Amino acid sequence: MMRRLCLLAALLLAVPAAADELRPFYLDMQEQRPGEWQILWKWPLADAGAARPQLPPQCRLAMLPPRRVVGALLATGQARCSRPLAGSLVGVAGLAPGGPDGLIRIATLGQPVQSAQLRPDAPLLRVAARPGRWQVAGSYFGIGVDHILGGIDHLLFVVALVLLLRRPWPVVAAATAFTLAHSLTLAGTTLGLVGLPQAPVEVVIALSILFLAVEIVKATPGQPRLSERRPGLVAFLFGLLHGFGFAGALREVGLPDGEVPLALLAFNLGVEAGQLLIIAAAAGLLALLRRAAPATLRPAMLASAYAIGITAAYWVFDRV
Repeated sequence: MMRRLCLLAALLLAVPAAADELRPFYLDMQEQRPGEWQILWKWPLADAGAARPQLPPQCRLAMLPPRRVVGALLATGQARCSRPLAGSLVGVAGLAPGGPDGLIRIATLGQPVQSAQLRPDAPLLRVAARPGRWQVAGSYFGIGVDHILGGIDHLLFVVALVLLLRRPWPVVAAATAFTLAHSLTLAGTTLGLVGLPQAPVEVVIALSILFLAVEIVKATPGQPRLSERRPGLVAFLFGLLHGFGFAGALREVGLPDGEVPLALLAFNLGVEAGQLLIIAAAAGLLALLRRAAPATLRPAMLASAYAIGITAAYWVFDRV
């Protein structure tokens, strides 16, 4: 029984590496001239299926054959529409029930960019003549939640914080410091004030996860390590680097004209909400294990730390 609980905790806390492949689909439409649209359509390789862009009857769509990119298929095309899209339904057809969510982005000439999440049960967006602020806020809040839950490197960093600090409130404080830090670099990068190449940033993000995994393994009662004595400082410093990674994700999505501050705020609030969900799940599992089988708590934490560390070490070499 104890071995089973230990194994279950390790599996749940470590998070399956396959989650990184469940990337959402993305439909981007940019009006080049009145009635002429440039289309970009990207969808996960694992969920290719029959999913395709769906435009209203007044539009004629022509797509080029897709090409394979990392974990996804990418296609571009052109659409000609005989009248404006305002009031029409635009989205994705052929989404399988239970499939991934995605994002649609519509950039109409002379109008603010409209963005929204699409789901298998709500695959279409009714294009507004002018998007409201609540639509922008809701869309980017959802993008922030999805990014932290679906971005396995950021997710493992938060799980490692839970394993290292164990108590909920110190973890929440460290995670908030992490959010504050990545908000600074994310805003600075978006506004063009700072910037780093994406490739070395991804390597350092993997190293930050590996560092926390080592700290968990080497933790000794009564002899707190740096990450235990100053968890907020460590989380803040690493959060500055993770912010550049978040900026790369937002760069693909884009930000709505005239609503950049609101979109950034909503995205960061979504990331914080996603982190709190992860903390609640991991801390709840630790509490359950501590009560049901306390002797297995340390072995389960070590197994999870080794799983996280091995994954992070692989990312370091793979990203180099």
